[in-house]
Amino acid sequence: MRCVLIGSNSLTLATAALMRDEGFDVVLIEKDKNRIEELSEQMDCGFLHGDGSSPEVLQEAGPVQTDVLFSLLDNEQTNIIAALVARSLKYRRVIPLVSEREFERICTELGLKDTVAPSRAVARHLVSMIKGERSLELAAVIHQDAEVFSFIVGETEAGPLAAFEVPASTRIVCLYRSDKLVLPEETEQLKVDDEMILITRPSCVAELKQRWVHSVDSGSTD
Repeated sequence: MRCVLIGSNSLTLATAALMRDEGFDVVLIEKDKNRIEELSEQMDCGFLHGDGSSPEVLQEAGPVQTDVLFSLLDNEQTNIIAALVARSLKYRRVIPLVSEREFERICTELGLKDTVAPSRAVARHLVSMIKGERSLELAAVIHQDAEVFSFIVGETEAGPLAAFEVPASTRIVCLYRSDKLVLPEETEQLKVDDEMILITRPSCVAELKQRWVHSVDSGSTD
């Protein structure tokens, strides 16, 4: 697998190192030449000098040869722009990092479903720790024959939960309302901006994306 990562902050470098340990082909895009020289002595990966949000640089990185492009910079606006540019260049999959709730909503509306939102995940984990509870990574309990899918409830979906229909082989796990967990039996209504969490079979993911990633991008994902 070939992965391209933009920038060289701590999260990007940690991700790149783990990918190399897994045997992935890794390329880092970095604007600072001195930083590239420094990192080239420490990391066994490829480097490309330039602005990772630039169409010219992303084209040079090789969309056709790349399986996944990550933009994990500290600036969320730049991450979103880079992801949109990469998608326009036909990268197979683009994964931007976002932290603020409003940017998560924007990414969903733009069809950028594969977003990373670490702040909420870490916050939930920390709360679980101080309560003396054990927090499991979702990937550790979801096997290969299942996928988790999430989307932000819009005007179309808002209304009675009992009337909300999901495709076959798909079930509602829970939802988050103002960052608070709500189980299906705890509410009768879906509200705009609720984050719905579904579990489904891998074969159903394309149908779910087509259903909920269409308002802005006419059905195209990454």
